Amino acid sequence: MSCSRFLGSVGTIIIKCKDLRIIQLDIPGMEECLNIASSIEALSTLDSVTLMYPFFYRPMFEIVEDGWSAFLPEKEFEVLSSVTDEWRLSYINKDFSICPSYPPVVIVPRSIDDETLQKVAVYRHGGRFPVLSYYHKKNGMVMMRSSQPLTGTNGRRCKEDEKLVNATLRPGKRGYIIDTRSLNAAQQARAKGGGFEQEVYYPQWRRIHRCIERFNILQESLIKLVEACNDQSHNMDRWLSKLEASNWMTYIKEILTAACLAAQCIDREGASVLVHGTEGTDSTLQVTSLAQIILDPDCRTIQGFESLLVREWLQAGHPFQQRCAQSAYSNSKQKFEAPVFLLFLDCVWQILHQFPCSFEFNEHFLVTLFEHAYASQFGTFLGNNENERSKLKLQQKTMSLWSWVNQPEELKNFQNPLFEANSLVIWPSVAPQSLQLWEGVFLRWNRPSRFLDEAEEEMRRIIDYNRFLLDKVKD
Repeated sequence: MSCSRFLGSVGTIIIKCKDLRIIQLDIPGMEECLNIASSIEALSTLDSVTLMYPFFYRPMFEIVEDGWSAFLPEKEFEVLSSVTDEWRLSYINKDFSICPSYPPVVIVPRSIDDETLQKVAVYRHGGRFPVLSYYHKKNGMVMMRSSQPLTGTNGRRCKEDEKLVNATLRPGKRGYIIDTRSLNAAQQARAKGGGFEQEVYYPQWRRIHRCIERFNILQESLIKLVEACNDQSHNMDRWLSKLEASNWMTYIKEILTAACLAAQCIDREGASVLVHGTEGTDSTLQVTSLAQIILDPDCRTIQGFESLLVREWLQAGHPFQQRCAQSAYSNSKQKFEAPVFLLFLDCVWQILHQFPCSFEFNEHFLVTLFEHAYASQFGTFLGNNENERSKLKLQQKTMSLWSWVNQPEELKNFQNPLFEANSLVIWPSVAPQSLQLWEGVFLRWNRPSRFLDEAEEEMRRIIDYNRFLLDKVKD
């Protein structure tokens, strides 16, 4: 986004970027300045995804490994099938007709056939029937994820759904349903046709509500937080008051608390878990992915974390295109904009900060992922689900972020020199004194010398690209 003003013959353009940078350009000549301003304005509001940079980007590096095929579900399933034979791959959604936001391949209990899955999909919001999210090798407990059941005000039931959910339980064992809405919100959802699992039909399951905020509340929180971080008054009391008023750290605590609960049920209680909110595409994924980072040391490696992002965010249907549209600086309110993924990365950073030797990757890796989720030369985060990515032919027309990240010369920039493989479960603290503002994202552009060097280089690239792409838009 940009705004321009003039002082004599010099025009000033202020660009507010998605990575939270604010860049000021002083350009001699009114006409030149206006041309650049209108070019940037036009290119910041492109109508078509296919006009975005990833479709025009040509890599300057040799592709050693194709990132698009690095984390296929079949490969992930091979690892699972080496430790248990109780699960199977289902291709019921191969044409995206059962659930438009699920991938073509999902992992489900072996005892449940595709006909049953089809009936369960009708009973779950958006067709998101329960699928395997994580298998805990230590005790064989599992974490499933789904969307809310469509019980409605009449308390509608679905025996096939009950069968599928119970298929994850061991004989004599109980399970936990972690609902990421408040009890009140879950009850209100029934009036709109949604709802929750009723105890009478799921007697072996205990439902726990852990409210995690969503959508516009989170977006407003990010805007307030960034505003506080840009405050130039140098008044500590005012800064702390603004930071607290944003509620960002409260939301970090809520998400981590729910993730710790899921991990505790699996590891300490020896119980299986089903996680869902309403759609199962936002707070659900925050909880399931963070619980895996707590429980599974593989997810704390670079490859393992990439695999987690592909599995639990990209393939699981987090709508990146909608959620990461404008970032904190936007003149218009985007209905579905929300920093859900940024909150997740912040939570990962909090755990990394508390366990600095347990992660193979460093803070720079997390910051890089934040940047690419909002604006990237790679096609990885384009689209809202695998269905949309398939229609856009991203694998054929764009480059995968992982193709670049996993080059040996790039990988070393993301490696943590303190890393020592830790096979234990790690339990993060959510006490207020343990959680800190992520300065590496929210305060990093308040360091003048680094800012100027990087900004100048970036602006040269932006202006060159704008001139090239504006011709394409005119065509």
